[in-house]
Amino acid sequence: MAFYDAVLHLDSGEESMAGLVLRNAANYLNGLPDEKFQLDIVANGGGVLHFSRPNPQMRQTVEELMARGVRVKLCANALREHSIPPENVWPGCQIVPAGLVEVVRLQRDGFAYIKP
Repeated sequence: MAFYDAVLHLDSGEESMAGLVLRNAANYLNGLPDEKFQLDIVANGGGVLHFSRPNPQMRQTVEELMARGVRVKLCANALREHSIPPENVWPGCQIVPAGLVEVVRLQRDGFAYIKP
């Protein structure tokens, strides 16, 4: 665990909210250029919709963030609820059994919780 480890929580299917989360992630990375830390995005509920949609601009942003070390974790329960098969999820995204449990696990591991 590093001092600046954080988890961004996305539970909205609204594109503006997903954009805000991704901008927050980029700003977080840019704000700590000389620090070692882990930044995760955990999506559950409608938030998982963004990581399978054909949105080239958003997908490119997510790929750039992942290339910088951001981990994107998607709730398996929400994927099932929205009838999104795992093979439709963008490459690099991790599927976790339950998004909220993942958020709690990360917090217990010392990650700061950020809900835009």
